[in-house]
Formats: sequence, C-alpha cells, structure tokens
Amino acid sequence: MSDFALLFEFIRELYNTPQGIIPLHEPRFNGNEKKYLSECIDSGFVSSVGEFVNKFEQEIAKFCGSKYAVATSNGTSSLHAILHAIGVNQEREVITQALSFIATSNAIAYTGATPVYVDVDLDTLSLSPIALEEFLHSNAQKLENHTINKHTGKIIEACVPMHTFGHPARIEEISRICKEWNILLIEDAAESLGSYYFKNGVKTHTGLEGIASALSFNGNKTITCGGGGVILTNDEALAKKLKHITTTAKIPHPYEYYHDMLGFNYRLPNLNAALALAQLEQLPAFLQSKLEVAKAYEDFCSKNGLEFIRARKDTMPNFWLNAIKLEDKKQRDDFLAQSNTSGIMTRPIWALNHQNPMYIHCQHNGVKNSIYLQDRIVNLPSSARIS
Repeated sequence: MSDFALLFEFIRELYNTPQGIIPLHEPRFNGNEKKYLSECIDSGFVSSVGEFVNKFEQEIAKFCGSKYAVATSNGTSSLHAILHAIGVNQEREVITQALSFIATSNAIAYTGATPVYVDVDLDTLSLSPIALEEFLHSNAQKLENHTINKHTGKIIEACVPMHTFGHPARIEEISRICKEWNILLIEDAAESLGSYYFKNGVKTHTGLEGIASALSFNGNKTITCGGGGVILTNDEALAKKLKHITTTAKIPHPYEYYHDMLGFNYRLPNLNAALALAQLEQLPAFLQSKLEVAKAYEDFCSKNGLEFIRARKDTMPNFWLNAIKLEDKKQRDDFLAQSNTSGIMTRPIWALNHQNPMYIHCQHNGVKNSIYLQDRIVNLPSSARIS
C-alpha cells in the first residue's frame, strides 16, 4: 500500500470511479450544447460572424459584471491583443510572474516586449504586491508619465498578474502600485472565471480591476468550447479597438476588403460560441459542484495531515484546479509517480517561465516563493461532479 493510498481511495470515492482513469479536469456537456451546435450549423454561419458570438459576448459580460466583452480564439490571443492594443512593443517591458502557464510570457513576447518576473505570494500563488513594490523601488525610476527600468532603460509599460488556479491575486493592492508607478494593469484571468473577491464589501469578479483582462475556455477550463477566449474591459474605446484588430482590422463594407492597421485573425468562430453559450448557462451549477469538491478535499486534508490550498479571506475562488502542498520535491515526485501510475491524474505546477530557454535571459527578483511552490504543489482531480 502506497504512502498516499488513503487519499487515492478518497478521490475514487469522490468521483465514484472504483477503477480506471480519473482525469485532472474533464468537461461536462449536459445542457444545450448539441441543440445550439445544430442551430449554428443550420444557420450556415459557423465562422467568425454569427448570433452565437454576439449573444455569448453579451452574456459573459453580464455574468462577470464587465461593460464590454470581445470573444477571441483563445486566452493567449486575448492577452496578446490587449498588449498590442495598448502599444506594447520591443522597446517595452512587462512585469509578470514566473509561476504561470507559458502562455502568459508568450503573449508578451509576441509583441516583441521582454517579460520581467516578480515573485508570488505563498497563499495566493499569484503575483505578490509586496514583491512588486520592492522590485520597483530597487530597479525602476519614475519619470513624468511612465516608469523605466534603471538597468535596461526600457519603459515598463504593463503588469500582468495571473489568478493562479482561480485563486484571486491581491489585485487591489497590485492596482494601487501600478497606478502609483504609471504602469498599466492587465489581468490574466484565464483560470478564474467565476472567481470573486470582496472590494469594499462588494463581491467583485476577477478581471475588472485593470484596463482589461483575458479569459480562457480551453478544454480543461471551468467551461469550455474546445478553445476560445474573451477580453473583458470597461473602456469603450479600447473594446472597439480590440474588436477591430481581432477581426483582421477590416473596415466594414458590403464587399470591399480594406484593412486600416495591423490586425489578427483572432475572432471566436460562431460554432465555438454556440458551445460556449450552452456551457455558460450551466456555469453556476459547475461552480457549486466544484465548491463542494474543494470542501470535501479540504475536510479530508485537515483530518489527514495534508495542506490544502484553501480560499484566502475575502475571496471566493472557482477552485478550477484543487491543489495540495507537499513537504518537498522528493515527496512531490513520489506522489506524482504513484498517483498517475494508479490511474489518478495529478500534475505539478508548470516549469517556471524563466526556466524555459526562450526566457532564461529575462530579469527576475529571485522568485524564491515561486521556486518553493514549484517543488511542492500538485493539482488533484477537480472536475465538476455533474453527470
């Protein structure tokens, strides 16, 4: 019997799967998916134009509390489009966290800009406002309308924190620091659809503190349309620009093809939007189920000497991926080997972004918390229990 046998037995009971593979995060298609897909196919509008795209944008904006939503092909394209739209280029730098999926850094690099890595908090697993402020005081200089990196001379244009596993970052504190230093705040909310924090006592969805944010609907996300993403913003002019450049910057005309700036073919197809809309209708039920799964894990861990990554005070995470923290890298590796060999899919945190060869040259502040977490965190099966 393995060292983690009790946990493995618990997971199999939790998902009522005595044998076979338990996925890390499996999509649930129990609503109007087939109906809406059939309607979309019958309409003939299956590409980047169609009523399902328009309806999905309206409904996701309403759910999140954003004035505007722009549907895109995936979360990475959403983040890239935002950065491009605000003028990030090869003469700029963007602060982010090394502890993130590689897409965060890739979106920055697509603009030609250089990522700069700041450490995370141990409880949120997301960008630390204390580390951010310390980094800026040590490495940056305020000028009249912007901030430069004293070591490179480049303007630090933006800051992109990521709400890791759906746990809200200390985004209000990060926002205050960014405003003080004239740095634009963009939220990587790819993992945090349905995650909230309390702002002055008011429940607030992630992704609304900065000038814009990016959501993802990849196959393993809380809701999915195979791929897909959305940009949230309360800035009307920015929303119009983002919709324009994500639709190849084509000037509307009945038949002529004219494009007035560099654009991208990033629009979400109507076919995917049909699937996304059906999923969005079920989101409250998914979130409730995932909350129950997280509570079951937390109760089990508290009784069995395991450290569960729980909700921070004044936050309501979506618990996209549940996580535990083990004693060290050896125990982490033993756990990963035993669980996956036994048919229970578990995963470590990603390789820190600056450890990948294309970003190994990038400036960072030591990221000691990120390294500590990388050696200890594992994700547990986290699908909603809806059949």
